Amino acid sequence: MLPELNNLLDTTPDRVEQGKLTLLCDAKTDGSFLVHHFLSFYLKANCKVCFVALVQSFSHYNIVGQKLGVSLTTARERGQLVCLEGLKSSVDIFFQAKEEPHPLQFLREANAGNLQLLYEFVREALKPMDHGETAWRCPVLLVDDLSVLLSLGVGAVAVLDFIQYCRATVCCKLQGNIVALVHDSGDAEDEENDILLNGLSHQSHLILRAEGLATGFCRDVHGQLRILWRRPSQPPAQRDRSLTYQYKIQDKSVSFFAKGMSPAVL
Repeated sequence: MLPELNNLLDTTPDRVEQGKLTLLCDAKTDGSFLVHHFLSFYLKANCKVCFVALVQSFSHYNIVGQKLGVSLTTARERGQLVCLEGLKSSVDIFFQAKEEPHPLQFLREANAGNLQLLYEFVREALKPMDHGETAWRCPVLLVDDLSVLLSLGVGAVAVLDFIQYCRATVCCKLQGNIVALVHDSGDAEDEENDILLNGLSHQSHLILRAEGLATGFCRDVHGQLRILWRRPSQPPAQRDRSLTYQYKIQDKSVSFFAKGMSPAVL
């Protein structure tokens, strides 16, 4: 899936950048195809992946992964993939002893104050391997999606703190990468979502924003993807670069083309 996206981003499984935060955002459309792309991309790149899956079941991600040429089950069995299945864990947490710590511990609390246990789960999952264990390439944290945490009562500041701690560990200390999806609700009154989205946008090195078409549903064009590269170390005139493409999602691939250049209209 998305072989063309690798070309647009100038990346291949053999050449993986390190120390980067990538923000995935969707507005008036479903941006989950971007999550599936990065999950399969990093597994193919032989990276150690911690996947915080808060939206779908593991079997769903595994079925899509098989279409993209990767087996999440195999990756998990050999220790390459560590998956926190939010849907399953959210039920289990209410039936285990309260003394047992859990990454989603905040679900038990009346006021979801912090995500310390979730951060500790990520840190433990991506810690460097001991001698004798399989040596993976750079560690990767993938979150689908951070907006769910807001819906569960966690404040935007707490989520930003969680990402900041993860950046310090994964990106800076371990020279790995973070990829996270956030929904843009488009609601001006949703201040928490705006705080989260704006805060992550300022920290990100790469932003991929999937948007629905302003004209509504179209059979041959499903949306448009805005790609923004941010280079904080560059002079202001060279700091940001952006491109916009339209796309069509197919069963095992996604086609990208310039605006108005869909094969259906040529």
